[in-house]
Amino acid sequence: MNRPTKSTTDGTTGSEAAGNAGSHTDGATGSAPDGTPPATTEGNTAYGKKPFKRSKSHFADRITADGRDGWPVEAGRYRLVVSRACPWASRAVISRRLLGLEDAISLALTDPIQDDRSWRFTLEPDGRDPVLGIRFLSEAYDAREKDYPGGVSVPAIVDVPSGQLVTNDYQRITLDFATQWQALHRPGAPDLYPEPLREELDVVMAGIYRDVNNGVYRAGFATGQSDYEAAFHDLFRRLDLLSARLSDRRYLVGDTLTEADIRLFTTLVRFDAVYHGHFKCNRFKLTEDPVLWAYAKDLYQTPGFGDTVDFHHIKQHYYRVHTGVNPTGIVPLGPDLSGWLTPHHREELGGRPFGDGTPPGPVPPAEEVPPSGRPDAAPHSF
Repeated sequence: MNRPTKSTTDGTTGSEAAGNAGSHTDGATGSAPDGTPPATTEGNTAYGKKPFKRSKSHFADRITADGRDGWPVEAGRYRLVVSRACPWASRAVISRRLLGLEDAISLALTDPIQDDRSWRFTLEPDGRDPVLGIRFLSEAYDAREKDYPGGVSVPAIVDVPSGQLVTNDYQRITLDFATQWQALHRPGAPDLYPEPLREELDVVMAGIYRDVNNGVYRAGFATGQSDYEAAFHDLFRRLDLLSARLSDRRYLVGDTLTEADIRLFTTLVRFDAVYHGHFKCNRFKLTEDPVLWAYAKDLYQTPGFGDTVDFHHIKQHYYRVHTGVNPTGIVPLGPDLSGWLTPHHREELGGRPFGDGTPPGPVPPAEEVPPSGRPDAAPHSF
């Protein structure tokens, strides 16, 4: 089998400003002789104690229809490894569900309580992923590049036959789901990256990435007052602009759901539960901005969005793993999540969530979010 070599990207698309990109990473490197990743403390305890810089995606191969990088689109060949806690990974989960790729690319869920050895599969009864047969995601990284010096991040796509990591380029994974995996999309799948709107989408997503998706981390992991204040002001300036933009339109670009809405949603859904307190992003709560709150509720109540969100995983990860920011590891009991299921009235603005398509079907039983992670005590009914 052809073994493509690694490539590196900053994860930007279109007009997105070049710079730091990345995803949830644990900083683990290398493995012990028995294959067990080493236990270090650099990855988690350093948060909030050294200047924040988001890592570039080290493995940027693409899975494409023509297989140009040596990885052709093929049903059943690849496994998407994610944490429901991670906003970057959640993009891929939402995209996969909206496009109906559940049967084409399988899903592996990691424990939200990662340790410094790597994202781990301790949610499984025997602590191993049942398809890949590994205990830690770092094993797939090592299979691709032994002694890889960078962090182990999600989302990650692993080639099942070889056990090798294919890509951890979270910026491209979802775009390729939308544009390269079309032959395997479900009937009625939406066009999440429509070609006529791509220039506008790239501009909107660039601002969201820089100031919102990455901005909350710049604020939360800042080590100095000036760095924190700069990130804080960038974040809320952008949120004000987005609130104004969404005041008279249902979706960010066009009149249907797109990649831009997915990217904003994964930060907004975590805002009050994590970023407002844990990351000190506290000029206002999401629930205090009527437009953004209604917009986020609209998306949450749309099949493919809220049914992938696990608030329990989100809170457990941020408050227990970021020991440099929250050394006590205490997980707050709030906020009240019941508001996510209240009316939003955004349908009055028009718009067609799935365009000429249809909503995705029921969540596969194995992928349902447990009651502990939902605002209600029963499965969602949309």
